[in-house]
Amino acid sequence: MSVLGLLAALLLPLGMTLAPRATAAPAAGPVRVMPLGDSITGSPGCWRAVLWNRLVSSGYEDIDFVGTLPPQGCGQAHDGDNEGHGGELVTNVADQNLLPGRLASTRPDIVVMHFGTNDVWSSISPDRILAAYTKLVAQMRASNPDMRILVAQLIPMNPSSCAACAQRVVDFNARIPGWARSTGTDRSPVTVVDQWTGFSTATDTYDGVHPNASGDDKIAARWFPPLAAALDAGVPQDPGGPGDPGGDPAACTARFRAVSSWQGGYQGEVTVTNTSASSVPGWTATVVPANGARLTQLWNGALTTAADGTATVTNAAWNGTLAAGASATFGFVASSPATSGTPAATVTCVGKAPAG
Repeated sequence: MSVLGLLAALLLPLGMTLAPRATAAPAAGPVRVMPLGDSITGSPGCWRAVLWNRLVSSGYEDIDFVGTLPPQGCGQAHDGDNEGHGGELVTNVADQNLLPGRLASTRPDIVVMHFGTNDVWSSISPDRILAAYTKLVAQMRASNPDMRILVAQLIPMNPSSCAACAQRVVDFNARIPGWARSTGTDRSPVTVVDQWTGFSTATDTYDGVHPNASGDDKIAARWFPPLAAALDAGVPQDPGGPGDPGGDPAACTARFRAVSSWQGGYQGEVTVTNTSASSVPGWTATVVPANGARLTQLWNGALTTAADGTATVTNAAWNGTLAAGASATFGFVASSPATSGTPAATVTCVGKAPAG
């Protein structure tokens, strides 16, 4: 028996107890991320493995991918839990109220959603699909009022058995940004992630629908910047409590314009605006150049470029803090194919949440 144990044995019969040893407060749990969708997400959904490993290699270690479905291969170690059900329609999930039980089992803080491919294939109207989106978002917020939601504009689709599917995806994707603007809140933002631009059904899928290894890399590259921004924002420790400072990424908009162009390239400019009600200490913008262009120079920010040409720009030291309604501008030079036409780019941004 240890000396401490012997002392306890002698004291307890006398009605005396030892003071408990002080212990550290339990650490906050990992941020729980639910990949939600159909077979493009779930079977095997290897973009999840690519994304997981990029997050870990970038220092995001306190994360947990969650879902009621187990890992499904992919040949590389990763946290494979997911909510990607092959063949599922988002309209059926909404109509049958399938999501609340899945949320209760997994308790996500962030949802990463690429959902609706089967609905588009089935010629379900964009209005009905977006109504299903709205119902699912309401169910997510009922599970967690501080839910952060990343919603994809779907990857292109061109199966041999559905000649009209390619245009249906274009038509549906065009509706998503407006829906997101009307659905997002400061407490529970909805961030649109463009998974369509630069994705080729000929080279990035094996059947016109499902991504191959190249497609997995592109999908993961598009998810990474907004998911990293959401993770940087942290998880509120007392959701809804008095004086809760929040912790979600601040609302932000980005606007692109072409300053000048020439054969083989152009100069572009992006204006980032803080549309939240309070000052933000920093921002991150994503630039997806159209028609094969790539950013080669950048000023007034720090540039990271993914393999598919997607550019992530973080603020410089002098232009990160933006008061409510204030803007910052960064410029760049892009190279482009000689036949690429008018310069164009899809731009999005997130504001860093103020310290709580």
